[in-house]
Amino acid sequence: MKLYCATGNPGKLLEFRLAAGSGWDLVPLTGIPPCAETGETFEENAIQKAAYYSRHAPGRLFAEDSGLVVDALHGAPGVRSARFAGDAASDADNNRLLIEKLRGEKNRTARYVCVIALADAAKPLGTFRGEVEGRIVDEPRGTNGFGYDPCFFYEPFQLTFAQAAPEQKLTVSHRGRALAAMLQWLRSGSETAGDVISRRDV
Repeated sequence: MKLYCATGNPGKLLEFRLAAGSGWDLVPLTGIPPCAETGETFEENAIQKAAYYSRHAPGRLFAEDSGLVVDALHGAPGVRSARFAGDAASDADNNRLLIEKLRGEKNRTARYVCVIALADAAKPLGTFRGEVEGRIVDEPRGTNGFGYDPCFFYEPFQLTFAQAAPEQKLTVSHRGRALAAMLQWLRSGSETAGDVISRRDV
């Protein structure tokens, strides 16, 4: 089955394709001006992006909003995860700021959150949420992944996500769980009329 994907992030696209496996053709939508992200929650931003980009897709399209939620920072960086250190911030910039803000802090609990929204011709069809719990380490470890992966330590692996192999990370990742929930719903042939359906796979 073909699905269009509204992401220009090669790391995210790779994770989605690995998580989807065979039977799903995930096609990135390119050449579209970026959608403004004005929502205050991951759900709001994901729906906003899916509705916007699906106007330009010849079939169903999904978009996601994801980020890191740190308890000691009252939920930050949250929906501003990619822009935590500024609009032009790199992953390294964001990780440095995260470590600096947590210096001396004993509570290091955090979670990755991903919300995928599915839409067709600007009509939202559903949202699918995945989460994974971890903690923030004092210095980056590992070279795999992207975003906050070098600082996100996952206890069952005894590794950061950047130290884990991509296939290993996807077995538990927030993005993999959200995508699995969406694909399961699509395979079931479910349809809705009215409000956007919401699913959690955490």
